[in-house]
Amino acid sequence: MKAAILSVGTELLFGEILNTNTKYLSQQLNDLGIDILYHYTVGDNPKRLSETIKDALKNCDLILTTGGLGPTQDDMTKEIVAEVLHDELCLDKAILKALEAQFKRRNWNMTENNRKQAYFPSRAVIFENHFGTAPGFALTEGKKIVICMPGPPKEMQPMFLNQVKPYLNKDRNGFLSYQMLRLFGIGESSLETALLELIDRQTDPTLATYAKQGEVKLRIASKRETEEEAEAAVKEMVERVKEIVGDYIYSENGEELYEVVGKLLLKKNITLSCAESCTGGLFAETITNMAGISEVFDRGIVTYSNRAKIEELGVKEVTLERFGAVSEQTAIEMAEGLQKISGSELCIAVTGIAGPTGATEDKPVGLIYLCVRYGEKTICKELRTGNSDRIWNRNYALLHMLFLIYKTIL
Repeated sequence: MKAAILSVGTELLFGEILNTNTKYLSQQLNDLGIDILYHYTVGDNPKRLSETIKDALKNCDLILTTGGLGPTQDDMTKEIVAEVLHDELCLDKAILKALEAQFKRRNWNMTENNRKQAYFPSRAVIFENHFGTAPGFALTEGKKIVICMPGPPKEMQPMFLNQVKPYLNKDRNGFLSYQMLRLFGIGESSLETALLELIDRQTDPTLATYAKQGEVKLRIASKRETEEEAEAAVKEMVERVKEIVGDYIYSENGEELYEVVGKLLLKKNITLSCAESCTGGLFAETITNMAGISEVFDRGIVTYSNRAKIEELGVKEVTLERFGAVSEQTAIEMAEGLQKISGSELCIAVTGIAGPTGATEDKPVGLIYLCVRYGEKTICKELRTGNSDRIWNRNYALLHMLFLIYKTIL
C-alpha cells in the first residue's frame, strides 16, 4: 500500500507550530509496512486542499490527514474530503449526543458551530476522540482510502493507535519486521561501501542507511507472509552485517549511545565521574538524562579555566605552560586528578577548541583531546574535526566521550 500524509493548517506553513504529526505517522506507517510516498502541508484554503487530495490520490492508495476538523469556518477538511470522494455530510446523532454530554460534563457552553463536528460523510467509519471534541473518520471510494484525524498530537496519537491502526491492520497483506542498528566511528558512505555486496543484492530484506551527526543508522527490514518469516529474515541479515561492521555497532535496537553506555555502567556497577572543559557540562547533562544513573554517576566538574584545572583537578602549572590547556598531557592529568578526588572507577576528561575562535597556528578549531582513566589504565584520544561550528564540535566530542567509555569497558 502506498500512502501520503497531509497536514492541514496555515499555522504549519508559517512555522508557528512544529509539525510532529508527520514524523509520528511516518514511523507508524513504516512499521505497518506501508510505503510513504509524499508529505504534504496545506494551509486552510479549500481550493488548494482539494487539489492536493486529488493529486495525492493519483499515486497513493491511502491518505492520512491531520487538522481541519474543528468547529470554525476555516476547518474544511471533512467538507473537502467528502466532495472529492463523492459523498455528502450527514448529521450523526450518536456523535452529537456524545458531544453535548461532553460539553455538559466539562461545564462548557456548546455553541451552534460545535454541531458541525457531528457531521460526517454518509459512508464514513467514525473514530471517537476521547481527548478532544473533533472525531476522526475513514472514507473509501473504490480502493482509495482517506483517513482524517484531528491536528493536536495529544488527540491524534491515541486515535491512531487505538482505532486507525486496527482499521488499517484488518486488511493488511503480509507482515513487516525491521531492526535498527546504530553505528559509531564509520561514515555513511564508508558503511555503504563496506556493505555494497549486500546492498546490491537486496530484494528482501532491504538495507537503508541514515546519517546522523557523528553516527549512522542502518535499518534492516523484511516483509513476508508471516511475522515469524519476516523476523527470521531480519535476524539472518543482522548477523551478516555484524560479520562485516560489527566493531562499529553499539546498539541493535535503536537505543541512543548514552542509554547504551548508562546501561553498561549499571550492569557492571562501574562508578563514573567526568571533568569537562570545551563541552561545558554537556556530558554530565546527557548521561543524567537516564533514569537510575545516580547509582553509578558520582560527579561532573566543569573546569573551564586553567585555574579551575589546577585547583579542582591538580593539573600542574608546568604542564599548562609547556603544552597548553588543549593537549594530551593536560587531558591525562585532568582524568587522573579526577580519579584521585572522586575515587570513581572510571573517569573521563575532555579539553579542546570548540570554536569558532581560539585557534592558534598549531592548534586549529576542532582539536579535542579525550582521556579515560579506568582502574589503572589510561587511554587518550585526539580528534581533529575540521569543523568551525561550536555546537557541532561540542556534540561530536560528547559522542566520542560516550563511545570511548563504551569501547574501554568492553
